[in-house]
Amino acid sequence: MKQLSIRNKIVLAAISLLPSLTCIPAKSQEVIKLDMDKALEIALSENPTIKVADKEIQKKKYAKKGSYASLFPQISFSADYNRTLKKQIMYMDMDLGDAQIPGMDNSGMQDGFEVGRDNNWNTGFNASMPLVNASLWKSLSISAVDVELAIEQARSSKIDMVNQVKKAFYSVLLANDSYRVFKESYDNAMENYLDVKKKYEQGTVAEYDLIRANVTVKNSEPNMLQAENSLTLAKWQLKALLGMDLELNIDCEGRLTDYESELFGDFLSTDTSLINNTNLKLIDLQSKQLEKTLIMQKFDFLPTLSMTGLYQWSAMNNDFKFKDYQWNPYSMIGVTLSIPLFTGGSRFYKTKQTQVSIDQLKLQREDTERNLQLAIKQYMDNMSTCIKQFDAAQKGMEQAERGYLIAQKRYDTGAGTLLELNDSELAMTQAKLNFNQSIYNYIIAKSELEKISGEQKF
Repeated sequence: MKQLSIRNKIVLAAISLLPSLTCIPAKSQEVIKLDMDKALEIALSENPTIKVADKEIQKKKYAKKGSYASLFPQISFSADYNRTLKKQIMYMDMDLGDAQIPGMDNSGMQDGFEVGRDNNWNTGFNASMPLVNASLWKSLSISAVDVELAIEQARSSKIDMVNQVKKAFYSVLLANDSYRVFKESYDNAMENYLDVKKKYEQGTVAEYDLIRANVTVKNSEPNMLQAENSLTLAKWQLKALLGMDLELNIDCEGRLTDYESELFGDFLSTDTSLINNTNLKLIDLQSKQLEKTLIMQKFDFLPTLSMTGLYQWSAMNNDFKFKDYQWNPYSMIGVTLSIPLFTGGSRFYKTKQTQVSIDQLKLQREDTERNLQLAIKQYMDNMSTCIKQFDAAQKGMEQAERGYLIAQKRYDTGAGTLLELNDSELAMTQAKLNFNQSIYNYIIAKSELEKISGEQKF
C-alpha cells in the first residue's frame, strides 16, 4: 500500500507538470510570418549598419550647428596667481641739474630699486568676436555639405541593405520552392515504390523493378535533405541581415511564381538612368566639398578683422590676508586687423593640392559612370535572357508534367517500363527547377539594376 501511494503521488505530480511542459515547445516553435515589406521594415529599423548611418547624420548636424558658434562672441573666465621669487630692478634716467639726490647723479639712478610684491592675483573675463573673416564664413557652407554627404551615405547604406535583404528573401523563396520540388519528387518515388512493391507481392512485376524503385527512393532522399539544409542556411542569412535571433523560426510568405507578372511588364518600363545613382551623387558632393574648400583656402590670403575685450581685477600683496586685499579693476576693448603677408608658400601649395584632388574626382566620376553604364547593359541583357529562359522553362515544365502522366499511365497498364517512369519523373523535376531558377535569376538581376539606378524604395 505504501508503494502504491508513492506511485500515485508521482503520477499526480507528472500530470500537474504536463501543462507547463506543453507550453515550452509551443512558445519555442512560434513562427514569425514575413513578407517582403515586413522584412525590409525590420532591416531598416534594426540593422546595425543603418543605425550607424543614421547616427552619422545626427553627428554631422551637430557639427554644423557647432560651426555657427564661431560667429558669436567667445567669452571665457580666467584666474591666475603668480609668486614672485626675484623682484624686478627698475632704473630711472633723468636730468637733475644742480639738484643732489642720494643714490642718483646727473645721469639718473645708479643702483636701481625693486618693484612689485610677492603675491600677484588676476581674475576676470575675456571676450573675442570675428568681424570680418571670409575663410570662416566659407567653412560654414562646407559644414552644410558635410550634412548632405552624410545623408547621401546613409541613403547608400539603405539602398545596399534593401538590395541584400531582397536577394536574401528571394534566396529563401528559391530554397523553399526547390525543397518543394525535391519533396514532391521524393513523394512520387515513394508512391511508385509502394505501388511496385504491391505489384511484386502480387507477382505481376519482377524483383528488378522493386529494387530499382527502392534505389530511386534512396537517391531522391539526399536531394531533399540537401534542399532542406539550403533552406535553413538561407533563412539564417536573412535573419542575420534583419538583426534577428538566429534561433527564431521564420516563414517567408510567397513563392517565386508570384513574380511571374514582373518578367514582362517591368522589363519594358525599367529605369536605366543614373540620375539617382548614389555613387555618382557621393562623388558630386565630394567635388562640391572640395570646391568650397578651395575657395576657403584662397580666402586665407585676405585680411581678417576681429574685436577683443576684457574686464579683469588684479591684486598684489606680500601676505595671504585676502580680506585686506585691494582689487583693482581693469577693462579694455580693441579691434585687431591681421594681414597675411608671407607663410613660406604653405597656403599656395594647399590650394594646388586641393585643385589636384578636384581633377582626380572628375576622372574618377567619368570612370565610375562608364562602369555603371556597362553594368546596366549587362543586367538588362541578363533580364532579357532570363525572360527567354523562363519562356522555354515554362513550356518544358508543361511538357515534362504531361510526359510524366503519360509514362505513369503506360506503366500502370503494363505498356511502359519503370525506367521510362523514372526518366520522365527526373525530367519533370529538372524542368521545375529550371523554371524556378529562371524567375530567381530575373528578380536578382532586377534588384541589382534598381540598386545601380538608386530607385530602391524604403
